[in-house]
Amino acid sequence: MNDPKPSSPKPGDQPDELARRYAEALERLSAGSSRAWQGWLERQARGDFFTLPDPAVAAKALTSLGQQFLLHPQRALEVQQQLWQGYTSLWQNTARRLSGEAPSPVAQPDPKDRRFKGKGWEENLFFDALRQAYQLTAEQWLKGVHEVTEELDHDERVKVEFYARQLMDALAPSNFATSNPEVIEATVHTGGANLLQGLANLMEDLARGEGLLRIKQSDSAGLELGKNIAVTPGKVVYQNELMQLIQYAPATEAVDRRPLLIVPPWINKFYILDLTPQRSFIRWAVEQGMTVFVISWVNPDERYAEVAFDDYLIQGTLKAMDVVAEVTGEETLNTIGYCIGGTLLACTLAHQAARGDERVRSATFFTSLLDFSEVGPLEVFIDEEQIRYMEQHMARRGYLEGTHLANAFNLLQSADLIWGFVINNYLLGRAPQAFDLLYWNSDSTRMPRRMQSFYLRNMYLENRLAEPGAISLAGEAIDLGKVRIPAFFVATEKDHIAPWQSCYRGAHLLGRRPRFLLGGSGHIAGVINPAGSPKYGYWSYGRLPRDPERWLASATHHPGSWWPEWRNWLKRHSGGQVAAREPGGERFPPIEDAPGSYVQVRVDATARTGT
Repeated sequence: MNDPKPSSPKPGDQPDELARRYAEALERLSAGSSRAWQGWLERQARGDFFTLPDPAVAAKALTSLGQQFLLHPQRALEVQQQLWQGYTSLWQNTARRLSGEAPSPVAQPDPKDRRFKGKGWEENLFFDALRQAYQLTAEQWLKGVHEVTEELDHDERVKVEFYARQLMDALAPSNFATSNPEVIEATVHTGGANLLQGLANLMEDLARGEGLLRIKQSDSAGLELGKNIAVTPGKVVYQNELMQLIQYAPATEAVDRRPLLIVPPWINKFYILDLTPQRSFIRWAVEQGMTVFVISWVNPDERYAEVAFDDYLIQGTLKAMDVVAEVTGEETLNTIGYCIGGTLLACTLAHQAARGDERVRSATFFTSLLDFSEVGPLEVFIDEEQIRYMEQHMARRGYLEGTHLANAFNLLQSADLIWGFVINNYLLGRAPQAFDLLYWNSDSTRMPRRMQSFYLRNMYLENRLAEPGAISLAGEAIDLGKVRIPAFFVATEKDHIAPWQSCYRGAHLLGRRPRFLLGGSGHIAGVINPAGSPKYGYWSYGRLPRDPERWLASATHHPGSWWPEWRNWLKRHSGGQVAAREPGGERFPPIEDAPGSYVQVRVDATARTGT
């Protein structure tokens, strides 16, 4: 069963209350330690020492960095001199503050860095100086790393700089109980109960990861699929071994003639598009008068080891299109693909083009890569050595655990997604808040061995999708240039998974110039930006020059959500209006209520115990 939600220690707790909290924490600590140790032993027994990213690659990168500093002592000395100059300025600045002056900080706090948000970092002279000293050190360290690695090849330099940043993030004074003023204050006021609670939280996270740390990012007790998240009314109208197909109930009397099929990623679950009602893209689309279908992918286990990328096309997108046609009686439809779901959709469209299948009349791509020549920060995890490392693990397990991918993605934003939770969960002893986006983010899925190997090698490593006919799927050579239907691309400004410039280049691979729109924020928030929201905004420009930066220079910025603009575009491909359709039909009677049973399968430790 799920662990009871721990009560976080509060300043000023009375002795009896503190005693109760100590007892509660000790009980949780004992139970969590036992489960973590047992999980570690089980992992050792099956010879599972796999972690992602590969610790050997990180060690090699840092060793290479040390060698570069030895080979360039003059540059290292220059960096050190600049650092001491910064320290001198900081000392002088601190002395002026001691004398009652109010000079400007030597190192301005980054407003986006939540690790130093507490008042103690600004109001306490010692901690303010400590923060500035760290920021000066980090700035000069990263500058020095950049300078001494100029002679390395691109791939090695990317790894060295990435792990140098990870090291500096780990050494931030906010990450230690004795150098974080908020933690010190909590420890004094609770008599150390926060640290005991934090240790219990740590043991429980180690237990969830079977001896490896799996940081809890969201309180799952406050969120439940089908109750307050993924609650848009609908029915599962079809299922096979790979997916369930959900059709949503209409919210208007008339709907677009052409139904809309959404192909979500299977690296995470479809309900990123159906979070709480206020942020649900699916609910909004239904309310706009669309008949919406969405694929809910299975969460595979070792039985799916030989499932190929082709199977996702045949049993996934193509089969879903067949069912949509039979349920609605319509011969044509519109489509959306998100992330890897967009990559699959593009492959499906090219497959259909090769066979003269013209039923798809428009395609929308959310943060989808078709050109993998530049994949941004993810390139640090992509090379022959690391792919072989993953393949060896998948050969034993039959799949790649989504938790490993989540760990790698978290490292790309380690200050927020790792160290922010280390401070909150382990040093302050608090439970994370219930947050639909982070709840979804922690609800990971597995990747079948054969499919994942194909995807990593053919897309990321070799970029063969960008070459006409370089890959074949389900008996057809894939040529994106043969896809000539209207298309709409949505990329996001700060996407660290699908960089917008790469999405832009991929849009040029289609045989017809699409609409391209750039949303604010990142891979998720830039897409899940509800109509009516004043946040982020977006850029648009009617032409599509080859150079993405030239496009951006000519683009116009608009406030708010891009959803209404996309809806106006889609209306031109809707085929008119018909009476609203209820889910299912004579041939496909509803199987169960949305969100269905496939999405309910979780892969964390509590799920394996049947809860």
